[in-house]
Amino acid sequence: MNKEYRTKIAFSSMMKRTLPILLALLSTISFAQDWIKTGTGLGVEKVRLAVPDFKPVSSDGVTAALNKVFNDTLWLDLSNAGIFDMVSKSFYPLQAPSQPSEVNAEAWANQPPNAGMLAFGNLDAPSQDIVVQGWLVDVKNPTSPPVLAKQYRDKATPDNARIIAHKFADEIIMRLGGGIPGIAETKLYFVSNRTGNKEIWQMDYDGANQKQLTHLSSITLSPRVSPDNSRVAFTEFGKGGVEIGMYSLDLVRMVTFPHYGGTNSSPAWSSDGQHIAFSSSRSGDPEIYIADNDGRNLKRVTAVKGPDVSPTWNPKTNAQIAWVSGRTGLPQIYIMDTDGTNVQRVTDQGYAVSPSWSPNGQFLAFSWTRHYGPGAPGNQDIYIMDIASKQFVQLTHDSGRNDFPTWSPDGRHIAFQSDRNGRWQIYTMLADGTNQADLTKSGENTQPNWSSK
Repeated sequence: MNKEYRTKIAFSSMMKRTLPILLALLSTISFAQDWIKTGTGLGVEKVRLAVPDFKPVSSDGVTAALNKVFNDTLWLDLSNAGIFDMVSKSFYPLQAPSQPSEVNAEAWANQPPNAGMLAFGNLDAPSQDIVVQGWLVDVKNPTSPPVLAKQYRDKATPDNARIIAHKFADEIIMRLGGGIPGIAETKLYFVSNRTGNKEIWQMDYDGANQKQLTHLSSITLSPRVSPDNSRVAFTEFGKGGVEIGMYSLDLVRMVTFPHYGGTNSSPAWSSDGQHIAFSSSRSGDPEIYIADNDGRNLKRVTAVKGPDVSPTWNPKTNAQIAWVSGRTGLPQIYIMDTDGTNVQRVTDQGYAVSPSWSPNGQFLAFSWTRHYGPGAPGNQDIYIMDIASKQFVQLTHDSGRNDFPTWSPDGRHIAFQSDRNGRWQIYTMLADGTNQADLTKSGENTQPNWSSK
């Protein structure tokens, strides 16, 4: 038997042994991707949507400027939604409609645009007001009435042009996205050091309108906005120690919250806004506590040696809390009922922190260094895990350190912090890991938290 023949036999034998393993692995990977797309509502076929620029009714400079703000914002909102195949404007017919009577459905439904839906309208700025008329039509069924017909009126400012675009985009997203409200009007709360101290800031979901909220000239961390958008709880390093700070968005100032003694950090709201969970070392070891939203009726729910921090509520039921514990050494993620019973360990290796529960209560997003230690492969990346099956999918891949994921209220997006470009900045992505983009650039910006509406 010559050497070449022996090599062929050995290779054939090896393939017989390894092929089932390879096929199983590929099947697992494919299943994981299908699972995550289904889980986040991204598995359905995307609607092919055309959105020509709204036409200005007047030719004056004010109307033109407001019209550009509106058009740019509307396109970005719909493009960011994750449920549309946006038709490139280079494919559009020469004549764009400004009202339903001007729609040439055949031109939009056929090649090259091949659109399924068409959003269009007009904008005017009479008497210091801005008036927008918008429609959404099914160009594949031209005889059917408009899917959506809206009119908006407000003071003629660029901010109001953005707000109207957000409102119209969210209406379209809800109609074509299975009745799930859009996120164009939501906000992100985060920590920024751009003024010299770590303060709490706020911005629109797309990174616009960034503004400072707190002016404490100290260190503030871990902002969490209440479900009704009335207050932001956070960790405050003050003169009296590390306490839970509370900022009222309604009153535009700090409001009082009890001081418990010890180190108190990482507050989290229940989705009904009635309770706050946080970590406190008032008994010596950092443990998870739950209190009413005014800080009364404090109850300890963990009592195991080792730090317990970063609680997050299951927003679907408010009956479970996920948190980070160092009780077995390196930090791992656990789940328990809100009375401290039925403790389950979620991660089983590496270094896992910053859990964030999806709006439907099915998934946890978290930051995970799966192989932790000097010279270990991999990096600190964002993962999501199905709680029932413990299956997980990696969303970021070795692009710096990635931490503090937070879900959008529609469950289709995740914001997080990353130092992939040398400094900590805040990024967003679709919940399958695609469309990653930075929202902040000035200073260092960390620990985002997405408002519920």
